[in-house]
Amino acid sequence: MDRRRFLSLAGVGAAGSAMALPGLTWPPLQERRYPLRRLQSVAGDGLTLTAGVSTADFGPGRAEAWTLNGEFPAPTIRIRRGERTRILLQNELPEPTILHWHGLDVPEAADGHPRLAVGPGESYRYDFTVSDRAGLYWYHPHTHERTAPQTYKGMAGLLVVEDETDTSLSLPAGEFEIPLILQDKRTGGGAPLRYAASMGPDMMMGYLGDTPFANGVAHATVDVRRGLYRLRVLNASNARIFDLALSTGASLTLVGSDGGLLERPTRLRRIMLGTGERVDLLADFSNLQPGDRVLLRSLEFRVPGMMGMGMGGRGMGGRGMGRGGMMGGMAGVPPQGAPMDLLEFVMTDEPAEPPSPIPETLSSIPTPRIDADTPRREFRFESMMMSHTINGRAFAMDRIDLRVPLGQTEVWTIVNTSRLPHPVHVHVGQFRVLSRTGGRGRIMPWEAGLKDTVLVFPDERVEIAVRFDEHPGLFLLHCHNLEHEDMGMMLNFQVE
Repeated sequence: MDRRRFLSLAGVGAAGSAMALPGLTWPPLQERRYPLRRLQSVAGDGLTLTAGVSTADFGPGRAEAWTLNGEFPAPTIRIRRGERTRILLQNELPEPTILHWHGLDVPEAADGHPRLAVGPGESYRYDFTVSDRAGLYWYHPHTHERTAPQTYKGMAGLLVVEDETDTSLSLPAGEFEIPLILQDKRTGGGAPLRYAASMGPDMMMGYLGDTPFANGVAHATVDVRRGLYRLRVLNASNARIFDLALSTGASLTLVGSDGGLLERPTRLRRIMLGTGERVDLLADFSNLQPGDRVLLRSLEFRVPGMMGMGMGGRGMGGRGMGRGGMMGGMAGVPPQGAPMDLLEFVMTDEPAEPPSPIPETLSSIPTPRIDADTPRREFRFESMMMSHTINGRAFAMDRIDLRVPLGQTEVWTIVNTSRLPHPVHVHVGQFRVLSRTGGRGRIMPWEAGLKDTVLVFPDERVEIAVRFDEHPGLFLLHCHNLEHEDMGMMLNFQVE
């Protein structure tokens, strides 16, 4: 990579400046927490989203952010299935941008391909009808070589699709539904939204932070009544994987993933969430006492085969050496797999109404038909020597890497030949995970439904069934570690 491209990725210069907070001392985790921001929803049709530079309140202070409509996080959009959605993106940033509707099956013109980015002072109109199942989706920039910094600085928001199937189940709603955008940020120097990636480990491993953020708030806390809550969780970090669990050791009930409800609920004590992935969880606080505190945590874990990793991913050099024992600007940043307390729940003295029983059956998900004649393709995700590629090639904007027939099921095998984890995202709708060999060697419970992103560890081969029925056009397959994506781990495929 040449210096000019690296500076573009890292956001050095006027376009990447940030507001410093002189004298800010970061509080120890156990001493002080800040109220969680409850996300308010807006309707999608007729919405204008203005991208610009503003100031965001992140709990212990304020910092410069890149926002949509001045909100941090970006506005939460609620849409009914079958509803027409017309959104205007107005760009008031000092550089081009475009938005991608992550997980939605939309026409080519609405998908947010980087070639569609608009410059400062320009606008882009989206017009699509939502055909996807009810579920938690999201939106974020997809600008060529600038997805990582623009998303990190604040331009990401939730998109909730609703339909009759979901509402008929009487799952917790209103104050008992808490949408959560989980991220990690670097708080050193008091400017947590400044993107300052180093040339070495940040671009190789991905940009990891030292502080947990929930809904744009550092070290967040929220008061809850003693009852059943629906937690709708997005991992919107640039690179950090979360291994979710409650500090009490109690189980969480998994009811949905990327593409909406699963067929049946599953009780789990830990759930691993790669970047871009979502889960729909039920947490039962009804047996706790007023004043009790429960933490949503990311547990310590090790990525099998990750280069130089050991001791839960700290690396042979320890935490001060950065991830995987690699040197270079990483002091004080917890490595991939380090434990992190993400959000605190505090029980109030007000009990909730007794919850409705959790249904034994949630939804029906079609099973793809696979036989000996089903076309198959293989994609090798490779990372080495500051290079991230698919099948040995870095992304080229004007190159079509493969052509896929409209309306035909294919089996795609994702092979991770690198020493790093790769959350792999397919644009334009959802797929089914068929198998995993090597590494963890099985399909995880949160991969049992419809997915648009799947986490692939080193030495794993994951088979997925894809089918594109609605929209011909040019779409993307890429790693959702945003630094990997910006550095070229992405390809174009043409549906025709």
